[in-house]
Amino acid sequence: MEILNLKGTEDTPTILLDKKNGIFEISGRSLPEDSAEFYKPVIEWINTYATAANPATEFAFKLEYFNTASSKLILDVLSALEEIKGVKVIWYFHDDDEDMEEAGQEFSELVEIPFEFKTY
Repeated sequence: MEILNLKGTEDTPTILLDKKNGIFEISGRSLPEDSAEFYKPVIEWINTYATAANPATEFAFKLEYFNTASSKLILDVLSALEEIKGVKVIWYFHDDDEDMEEAGQEFSELVEIPFEFKTY
């Protein structure tokens, strides 16, 4: 399966989805002009991965900031992850960033996936 590796910019997060090495991560800032278009290959990759997923999948979110449009797409990514057996989300946030911690808590209540919260 191809690796999805998108380099982050000021407005878009870095995305690395690598089945072989077990790396699944979205990090940085997410405020792309067209969130749906930006996240489309991510959701497509996850849907393909779900058909032959690794026995365990730890999907890391290390977001510093995301806008409202991105939050809908992050929920879409999480919804796609619900189809994967053995998936777990690791939600990272700076220890002084209550907003990002709360956002992770809210997402965790909207999907049927175990979440682990870590500060960095």
